[in-house]
Amino acid sequence: MAISFANRFNADLLDQNYEQWRKDPASVDPTWSAFFEGFELGSVQPKNGASAASNGTAAPTGESALQTRVDGLVYAYRTLGHTIANLDPLAHERPHNALLSLRELGFDEKDLDMTVSSKFLLGGQRMKLREMIAALERIYCGPVGTEFMHIQNPRVRNWLRDKIENRPADSTVSPEVQRRILRQLVKVESFEHFLHTKYQGQKRFSLEGGESLITALYGILENCPARGVEEICMGMAHRGRLSVIAEFLRKPYRVMFAEFSENYEPNTAAGDGDVKYHLGYATTRTLKTGGDVEVRLSANPSHLEAVNPVVMGMTRARQRIRQDTDERRKVISVLVHGDAAFAGQGMVAENLNMSQLQGYRIGGTIHIIVNNQIGFTTLPADARSTTYCTDVAKMIEAPIFHVNGDNPLAVRFVSELALEFRQTFKRDVVMDIYCYRRYGHNEADDPVSTQPTMYADITTHPSVGTLFEKKLVTDGIITQEEAETLDKEMATRHEKALEIVKTAEKEQKIDKFTGSTATPQPPYNHDPVETGVPKESLAKIVRALTTVPEGFSIQTKLKSFLLEKRAKVWANGGPFDWAYGEALAMGSLLLEGTPVRLSGQDARRGTFSQRNSYLYDQKTRERYCPLKHIDPEQAQICIYNSLLSEAGVLGFDYGYSLNFQNLLCMWEAQFGDFANGAQVIIDQFICSAESKWQRPSSLVLLLPHGYEGQGPEHSSARLERFLQLCAEDNIQVCNLTTPAQYFHVLRRQLKRPFKKPLVIMTPKSMLRLEAAASKLEDFTNDRFHEILHAPMLEKPERIKRVILCSGKVYYDLLKFREENKIATAAIIRVEQLYPLDEAQLKAAVGQFPNVRTIVWCQEESQNMGAWNFIAWQLRRLLETSIWYVGRGASASPAVGSLARHRKEQQLILQDAFTLG
Repeated sequence: MAISFANRFNADLLDQNYEQWRKDPASVDPTWSAFFEGFELGSVQPKNGASAASNGTAAPTGESALQTRVDGLVYAYRTLGHTIANLDPLAHERPHNALLSLRELGFDEKDLDMTVSSKFLLGGQRMKLREMIAALERIYCGPVGTEFMHIQNPRVRNWLRDKIENRPADSTVSPEVQRRILRQLVKVESFEHFLHTKYQGQKRFSLEGGESLITALYGILENCPARGVEEICMGMAHRGRLSVIAEFLRKPYRVMFAEFSENYEPNTAAGDGDVKYHLGYATTRTLKTGGDVEVRLSANPSHLEAVNPVVMGMTRARQRIRQDTDERRKVISVLVHGDAAFAGQGMVAENLNMSQLQGYRIGGTIHIIVNNQIGFTTLPADARSTTYCTDVAKMIEAPIFHVNGDNPLAVRFVSELALEFRQTFKRDVVMDIYCYRRYGHNEADDPVSTQPTMYADITTHPSVGTLFEKKLVTDGIITQEEAETLDKEMATRHEKALEIVKTAEKEQKIDKFTGSTATPQPPYNHDPVETGVPKESLAKIVRALTTVPEGFSIQTKLKSFLLEKRAKVWANGGPFDWAYGEALAMGSLLLEGTPVRLSGQDARRGTFSQRNSYLYDQKTRERYCPLKHIDPEQAQICIYNSLLSEAGVLGFDYGYSLNFQNLLCMWEAQFGDFANGAQVIIDQFICSAESKWQRPSSLVLLLPHGYEGQGPEHSSARLERFLQLCAEDNIQVCNLTTPAQYFHVLRRQLKRPFKKPLVIMTPKSMLRLEAAASKLEDFTNDRFHEILHAPMLEKPERIKRVILCSGKVYYDLLKFREENKIATAAIIRVEQLYPLDEAQLKAAVGQFPNVRTIVWCQEESQNMGAWNFIAWQLRRLLETSIWYVGRGASASPAVGSLARHRKEQQLILQDAFTLG
C-alpha cells in the first residue's frame, strides 16, 4: 500500500530514485532505500518496466512488508504533512488530505496499537503506530508545515529533516525569551493602535494581524552574533513598514509622529521627498544578548518586489566593503513580501534565478512572506494557479516553512532555523507566515464589501499579542499585573512622544528629520574635469591588452584582430576604436585604484563582438582577462555575463552602486530597447531616488542605439523616454560620437564631487567606423566635451547654416557634406543632451556671425529622439526658429525594410542641407 501511495503521488520521482538505487543504493535517501528494499515483487512496476526482481530482491512477506508500510508512512508525512498543518489562524478546522488517511497508507484502525519503528524516524525508537502518527502530526502537521522533500541534495534534505524532527518543545523556550517576544508584540500592537486612534483616516498600511513579522525579524537579529552576521540589508513593501521602522530599526517616535502631522515638511537636501511608508532607515542595534548588528532598510516605491534586486545588489556591495566575498556570512539579505506579490510578480523569479550565479550571488536571502491570504481585494483563488504563494521558490529548491502567525514560538523557531540554514548552505530560504489583515488594503478602505465572511472572522479574532499574553499568564511566566503594566508602559511612551511633537508644532519647531539613509551632495555643475591620462600609464594598459600568458592558445582571428592590431594601433598613435577606448578607460581607473564592475547579457564578449574582455584558450577553454593583469597593485575588475533579465540585473547593479560609491558600475543592455524591460527600475529608482530619498548613484547605463536598417526592435534605445525623465539635474544623458569622448565621460563619472546616474546611447556600426576613431593625443591631452564645436574654418562668415545633431547621424551628415562639397554649413554635436551646457552650445553657434538657418537633425522619428525635449530649449537659448529634420512621427521606432530605411536616411541628409 505504501508503494501504491508513492507511485500515485509522484511516479516520475519513483522511477528516478529506483534507477539511482539500482546503481548506487547509498546515493538515495534512506526512506527510498527502505522502500525499495521492502518492495513486494509484482505489487507495482515503475513505468520503465524495472522490477525488484531485476535487482535480485526477494519478495518480502510478513514483518518486511509491514516495515515497508511503516517507512512509507513516514515518507508520506514528510512529503505531504504540510497540506494538513494547522497554519491558518482564521480556520475553523484543520485541512484534510485523503492521501494521508490510514487506508491510503496501508493501515486501518485495528493496526493503531501495533508496536512499530522506523530507522528513519527518531532514531528507530519503538512505539505504537498511533504514537508514531501522533509524533509525525506534531512534527509536520502542527503550527509549522515544511516543504523540503523537493530538494535533490540529500545532505541538505537530511539536515533539514533532522532539524525539523528534533525541534525542541515550546516549553523548552526560556521564560526570558518568551517575555522578550511578548514585549516585542505588545510594542507593535500598541504603536499600531496609537496610530489608528490618533491619525484616523491616514494611510499607514497597518501590520495588525501580521504582528508576528516582528517576532521573525527579532528571531533573526538576536541570533546574528552567534551566526557571524554583522549586518542585515532589508527590503519590504509598505505593509507593516512603519512598525518595522519604529520598533525594529528604532526610528524615534517623535519623528514618526511628526511625519503624520499636516504641517510636516521633510528636511530633504534636494528634491521632493516621499510618503513615510516608502522611506528607508539605517541603524545599529546593540543587543542585550551581546554584539552589534547594523540594519539597513532600503527605501522603495509601491512597485511591489521591485526593491528585491536593489537590496541584493546593496548586500553584495556591503559584503565587499566588509571583505566578506568568500564566505558571505557577515552581511545577509532579508526580504519581506506579501503573498499575492510573491506569487504574482515576475521580479521574484528573476531574483531567485540570479541567487546562485557568480556575478550576483550573495550567499542566500531570507524571504519572509506576510501572508495576509488576500491581495488588495483579491483572494488566492483568483490570484495564483499554485497551491501556495511560495511555489515559485521551488525552482531553486529553497526550503519553505509555512507557519501559523498566531503562534509566536513557532515563528521564532522557524526564523532561527532559516538563519541557520542560510549560514550553513548559503542558499535562499522562505518563511511563509500565515496571518490576516485586520483592516483593508489601507485604513481608508472597507474590506467588508468584498470579503464579508473573512472579515466577520477577523473582527472577532483576538490579536496575536493578546493570545500570547494570555498563554504566558496561564503558564505562569508573567502575572496578569505584569501584562497590564506592560500595556500601560507602551501607551505612555507614545503619548509622551506625541506631546513633544505637538509642542514643537505650536512653537513652529517641528523636527525635520532627514533620515540616516539620506546622502546629501553638492549641486551639479558643468565645470571641466581633467580626465586625460599620461602616455606611460596607457602604455602599461596596452601591454596587458596585447599580451597573453605563455602557452595560452588564443583563436587565430582574435590574435590578429585584438592583439596584433591593437599593438599596431598603439605604435601608430591611432586610430583607436570604441572598444579600445573603453578598455583604456577601465584600465586607467584600475591603475588609479578605482574598481570596475560591468554586467549585462553577453557583456564579456559584447553583443557586436567588440569587447572580448575575456579570452578563451581554444584547447581548454581556460579564461583570461587582460584587464586583470595590468599591475599587481591595481584595483579589481569584474565583468559578468548576466542572466536573461533586464529589470532584475539592472536593479541589482543599481543597488550595488548605492553602497559602493567609489566604483565604476555599468549595466549594458544587449540592445538599447531591451531597457524597456527594466522601466520600473529606471523610473522608480534611477531617475527619482535622489529626489525622493536623497540616495545618489553613479550607475552607468550602456544602451546600443542607432538606425542601421535592422528594424524597429534594434534601432532605438528610446532616448526620448530618458529625456522625458530629466529634471532637477537628476541624471546625465549622452549620445557620444568618439571613443575618446566615451573614455573621458567614463573617467569623469568618478572624478567629480557629486554622483549622478549616466545614460549613454552607445553605437553599433560606429563601433569600428574609421571616421569615428580617436588619436592617442585625444586620450592624453584632452577631456570630455559636452558640446563638440564645428571645426573653426578660415572664413566662418561664409557659414549660413548650422546643423545641430547628436550621435551617429553626425557621420552621415559629414559624409554627405564632403561628397556634395558644401562649404556653407557647419555641424555641431550635442554630446550631452542633459544637463545641457547652454553656455557652450550658445558659444558654438555664436562663432558663425552670418547664420540664417539653424536645423536640428536626428535619425529618430519626430515624436521620438531628442527633438521634443531640446526644441524649446534651442528656441529660447538661440532666440530664433529651429527647423526640424528627421523622420516623421510614427508608432513604431523604425521601418522593417532595409531599402526603405536607406531611402528615409537619404531624404534626411538632403533636407538637413536644404530645408529652410
